[in-house]
Amino acid sequence: MNDLCPTGFVSDCPARLAVEIMTDKWAIVTLWALHRRPSRHGELVSAIGGISRKVLTQTLRRLQNYGLVAHDSDYRLTDLGRTLIEPITVLTAWSVRHGAAVTDFQEAAATA
Repeated sequence: MNDLCPTGFVSDCPARLAVEIMTDKWAIVTLWALHRRPSRHGELVSAIGGISRKVLTQTLRRLQNYGLVAHDSDYRLTDLGRTLIEPITVLTAWSVRHGAAVTDFQEAAATA
């Protein structure tokens, strides 16, 4: 166990909030799309690719409810939202380094 979650991943562990945010399919992509500059809804749809307008709206609302995104004429990261860019960068670097190994394992498991 550690100091952050002395009893493991129980319901009141702060790490569960981070996992909840990070496992939303479109949250990380949306935060990343906003990290360089504020954007309008249509710009985000184009920048992200593969996301419907409805799902983007739902994702942005969730991120606003977490205090990670603000909206006036454009959507932008809040100071709190900007704190997630470093962990997203670390996870992206991990994916670049180890993504092929994960894919190889998945392919081997599928043929076994």
